Amino acid sequence: MRTNSVILLESNAAALELLKTALEESNDFTVEHAGDDGDVGVKTILKTKPDLVIVSVFLKGTDGFGVIQAVKKTWVDAKIIATGLSNDTIIERALESGAAYYLVKPFSVENAMERIRDVMKDKPESGKEVAVSKRKPVTLEEKISEIFISIGIPPHIKGYGYLREGIKMTIENPYIINSVTKELYPTIAKKFGTSPSKVERAIRHAIEVAWNRGRIDAINAIFGARIYLGTEKPTNSEFVALVADKLLLENMI
Repeated sequence: MRTNSVILLESNAAALELLKTALEESNDFTVEHAGDDGDVGVKTILKTKPDLVIVSVFLKGTDGFGVIQAVKKTWVDAKIIATGLSNDTIIERALESGAAYYLVKPFSVENAMERIRDVMKDKPESGKEVAVSKRKPVTLEEKISEIFISIGIPPHIKGYGYLREGIKMTIENPYIINSVTKELYPTIAKKFGTSPSKVERAIRHAIEVAWNRGRIDAINAIFGARIYLGTEKPTNSEFVALVADKLLLENMI
């Protein structure tokens, strides 16, 4: 029976050996190359076209982001899992570079193998966005961040933090959504040392960024219905209420 070929790029020697051993002992995978050099990795990947690439974001030479971008530039169908720390900015960048999945470190070998098998079972249609897979979010902030990442709100903009705080406040006190201007914005502004008007503008900008990225299908998938079409955007209060309601209704908190 044919095994799946894997290129493994990992900067941590211990993690590299653990993953390599687990893959080979599974009898489902053959590690064609394992190393910590991104430049060598790109050449090897493009030459051998493995079934799967597992790449750490931190590597010697070309980093993981560069590896993903270089491979995807000439081999669009490459199936890539990125690995790294639980950092929203890093996760967002890895996914935007072309990784289909992101494994958050530290992870157990058992969990890693489960996620790897999930990737190999997945047969996405050409041109369609692949769902994000990382460790199950635990805290409320992680759950909110997962939603933001999925629909395309980047962590580096100010509205990201303001939105997250507004959603947390609405979950704690749902009635505050009826007093956005008089209570929600001022409370967020006080916490972040800014003005209510800047909070309002930053949140509006964050929502516009997500909608301008054209991830309408992902947005509708998150909320379970086709609630938005084309360039139609929710108001700040509508968006905050939607996310808060989703978390409350699904008993995620």
